[in-house]
Amino acid sequence: MPADRDLTALALQLGRPPRSIAGVAHRCPCGLPDVAETEPRLSDGTPFPTLYYLTCPRAAALTGTLEASGLMRTMTKRLGEDPALAASYRGAHEAYIARRASRPPSVPEIAGVSAGGMPDRVKCLHALVAHALAAGPGVNPFGDETLALLEDWWAAGPCVDVPAEPVGNVP
Repeated sequence: MPADRDLTALALQLGRPPRSIAGVAHRCPCGLPDVAETEPRLSDGTPFPTLYYLTCPRAAALTGTLEASGLMRTMTKRLGEDPALAASYRGAHEAYIARRASRPPSVPEIAGVSAGGMPDRVKCLHALVAHALAAGPGVNPFGDETLALLEDWWAAGPCVDVPAEPVGNVP
């Protein structure tokens, strides 16, 4: 379970209370969470395949700009042209599923489902960036490529001002 300060930061970043957070999967160089790891089943029982969630609004906005540029179409096309890239992306898909499967409870409804369009297409750069940050370099090739294109979202300092003491139901 994440610390109260992390939950407050996540709520401020998202503009709503975070749901079913298992932990912080990655921290921004500023020290705040930028990727949350979610439970495979939400507290209301809904299966939730998105294991890693990009929470930093600056990183998310920059990633959204890249999505709008048509980058996902280009990446998906490359999957059909480059067998080594396709194999690496399939490996990212398998790593994603293995990590989620390692967390109880088992959620058969989403077995074999990852995120971001893996393994056959590129559908959501936010999910791929979150995976790349959480898993580290060399796991998700398109997440790594997208990260290399992003500006240093943390350079201006923290994206939200988190009070020293938790303030209850933020925001």
